[in-house]
Amino acid sequence: MSENDFENTQNLSESVALEKKIDSKTESEQLVLENEELHEMVKTLTEEISAAQIENGELKANVLKMTQIVEDHRWEIRRLKNQVEDLTKTPYFIATVMEIFDEEVLIKLHGNNQEILTHTAPDFKEELEPGTRVAVNGAAYVIMDILSQSTDVRAQVMELIQSPDVGYDQVGGLGDVIQEVIETVELPLTHPELFEKIGIDPPSGVLLYGGPGTGKTLIAKAVATQANATFIRMSGSDLVQKFVGEGARLVKDIFAMARSKAPAILFIDEIDAVGGTRTFDGTSGSAEVNRTMLQLLAEMDGFDGRGDVKIMAATNRKDLLDPALLRPGRFDRTIEVPMPEESARLEILQIHTRKMNLDATVDLAKLAKTTAGFSGADLNAVAREAGIFVLRRRGDTVTMQDFKEAVKKVKKDEEENKMKAPNNMFA
Repeated sequence: MSENDFENTQNLSESVALEKKIDSKTESEQLVLENEELHEMVKTLTEEISAAQIENGELKANVLKMTQIVEDHRWEIRRLKNQVEDLTKTPYFIATVMEIFDEEVLIKLHGNNQEILTHTAPDFKEELEPGTRVAVNGAAYVIMDILSQSTDVRAQVMELIQSPDVGYDQVGGLGDVIQEVIETVELPLTHPELFEKIGIDPPSGVLLYGGPGTGKTLIAKAVATQANATFIRMSGSDLVQKFVGEGARLVKDIFAMARSKAPAILFIDEIDAVGGTRTFDGTSGSAEVNRTMLQLLAEMDGFDGRGDVKIMAATNRKDLLDPALLRPGRFDRTIEVPMPEESARLEILQIHTRKMNLDATVDLAKLAKTTAGFSGADLNAVAREAGIFVLRRRGDTVTMQDFKEAVKKVKKDEEENKMKAPNNMFA
């Protein structure tokens, strides 16, 4: 081979090697470019996936929101359907059961007093009795429900839910009166077998009469505490109503409530406000009081002999009461609550001062002698005023001088009250 051929061959080899080197560099650059494109594509896809995930979360939230909205609409639709059914269904009428037969019931509709012979469900048949209030449908007048007896709200509030914290030991000087009240009111309710064993009917009621402040209402409070019975208290003035028939209706509702809650004790304070001797001066007010009085007489005379409901009443003026109210069968016992004597006054003072810090100079027996003519309420006022005198001078104990000053003050107050109302026959 010539030297020229060798050079040509060498040059050709170098050219081929150079071309291969260029091709290899181009391929590397191409791979780098492709790799960058792939990275960019992966980044784009990742962003698209994130956006899709966010959009998917928003769609789920919207679905939940729409589901709640749909559920709310369904609930509203059900409510409106029930309301439409209530507004379009046949209304019930109120009626009272008159008589009960084997298969049918005679009822009287309220309002038009129409009497109808109807049927009732077997479940109600055992609970029905004459006088029961029922609800009947307007189509066939079938008894659909049994209603509770209607009671005036004024009668309901007269029930004493919480008994006053007064015991017989807090009523001083009235041992004989308390014994009679226990025999008349408490024993027939707590031990009726004692009367059945003897073969006598227990007393149906007791009337307490006497001057103001002698302890009539206090005895009633003690009975309310001691007796295991419903206690209903009212004032005679509560029964005097403005409109015609309201007083009689209230009396009827009160006695009906007492019977439904038997054993019960019904206490009427100041009964002379409604139970006075019947007169008529031509006014509607006088006629209304008489109607209320007649209803009271009718209700009192309707109690059965077993005495599940007992009546207690109190008045300052027994002489004003109607004779029909005082006859046996209504008030079997009339008990005078007298002004306390000296021994009774001492007992009352001991009761009212048992919690007081008394000085050694205090002589309750001497104080009882100097308070002749004082009622139990007056003696309570004396004890309270003596405590006020101690409070005024910022003392620690109540002295005999405090009680003397208290007696003078109570006497002075009573004299001033009598001077202000000299013609007040009810004082």
